[in-house]
Amino acid sequence: MSWNDERVELLKKLWIDGMSASQIATSLGEVTRNAVIGKIHRLGLSNRARPGAAVAAAAAAPAVAQSRPKPKMQPAAATAMAASAVAPQRTMRPAAATIGNTALKAEPVYLVESEPEKLPTTASVVVIDERVTIMMLTEQSCRWPIGDPGSEGFSFCGKRSETGIPYCTHHARIAYQPVERRRDRRSGH
Repeated sequence: MSWNDERVELLKKLWIDGMSASQIATSLGEVTRNAVIGKIHRLGLSNRARPGAAVAAAAAAPAVAQSRPKPKMQPAAATAMAASAVAPQRTMRPAAATIGNTALKAEPVYLVESEPEKLPTTASVVVIDERVTIMMLTEQSCRWPIGDPGSEGFSFCGKRSETGIPYCTHHARIAYQPVERRRDRRSGH
């Protein structure tokens, strides 16, 4: 589908009449809503005045002017009165009418923080003096990584591992947890 002059003029007319991009796409046929939005932006039509807002603003201006009687004052007093009257006029302006979708006011959601369940602690102190590099690992060495693999200080635990398990006793308890304990940790219990 290509945009010819006739379709562009129809698009402009429908857009100025206040139709939505979806409605314009339906009336033009063979064009998507996104194609209409893109063409509107390329034509520079994206900032259209809302008909309801223009009517509300036009109706509000005479109403504000008629509601205040003009006092007769001296020139200096009139200037001071005009300066103080500027601020109230801004606050008394009615809110612009909105047309179309509006955002709903979001109510704040308060989260109740619960105490994290304390896991049973054991007095296990791991001596990290036995750190080894990958070149120094043996079948009996703990292969638990320590540090960032991209850094120069990266190493492995190196303590003696149990037969058939690549980790020492301490790291094996971390790596091989019972299913119930893993499930409890995931659910937050």
